[in-house]
Amino acid sequence: MAPCIDTCRNHYTNFFKPIHTTTSSQILQDNNNKTEDIWLKMQQEAKSDIEQEPILSNYYYTSITSHQSLHSALSNILSIKLSTLTLPTTTLHELFINVLQQNQEIIESTKQDLLAVKERDPACLTYVHCFLNFKGFLAIQAHRIAHSLWTQDRKILALLIQNRVSETFAVDIHPGAKIGKGVLLDHATGVVIGETAVIGDNVSILHGVTLGGTGKQSGDRHPKIGDGVLIGAGTCILGSITVGEGAKIGSGSVVVKDVPPCTTAVGNPARLIGGNKSYPGLSMDQTSYLTEWSDYVI
Repeated sequence: MAPCIDTCRNHYTNFFKPIHTTTSSQILQDNNNKTEDIWLKMQQEAKSDIEQEPILSNYYYTSITSHQSLHSALSNILSIKLSTLTLPTTTLHELFINVLQQNQEIIESTKQDLLAVKERDPACLTYVHCFLNFKGFLAIQAHRIAHSLWTQDRKILALLIQNRVSETFAVDIHPGAKIGKGVLLDHATGVVIGETAVIGDNVSILHGVTLGGTGKQSGDRHPKIGDGVLIGAGTCILGSITVGEGAKIGSGSVVVKDVPPCTTAVGNPARLIGGNKSYPGLSMDQTSYLTEWSDYVI
């Protein structure tokens, strides 16, 4: 039993690792420096994979090595994954590449997401491995395109992409939701994110997570997730509530009230069980939250 516990503990430490050493703004600055040559690294990884498995040469040529840029390769793989008999690859590819060419910030977010998966998920072998095979990563990139269309009032197209992502990847993110950089959806199956949800930078979300409404509200009705938050598998966070920066939500929890920054909440209903007073981004006012836990149900 002990080895299993240690393995799980190490796995979750990887997800939460960026928060222990620096603030979210510093993380993004460091990551910006690391992402400058990600596309070059991906091409090198692809060539190495082809040398090991020549049978994949055509697949890697179509997916990676024939493309001159990351946005071209991303448009290609998303259009292939999301196409149907009546919604052909060529139509989607033209739509996707036009959006990406007009929104360079999407590609910068894509690079941050690649880096997040590579650094936080021990199952990720290479950037190419993530790019070609991780549906959580691909679902987020498709959402970024859909969100751009949503903000341009091209809502029919945005909702179409949402529907295809849900059918293809089993990830349902409303195009109105706002998602930051460096986000990891691990496994991703069953993730549901509502229209007015907001997710900060460097957030890790495991499978089966719902960021939903309570059914009793209209308008702004979905959670706001701060930078560096970790949300465990099977968790429901409901209503227009805030999960503070650096917080951790245990697997299977049901959260219906605000979670203070840098705290850990578990259970149904969720209860605070600890916090991190040494977190570098924590203000003096916020430390007042980190005193009495045992009777505080959130």
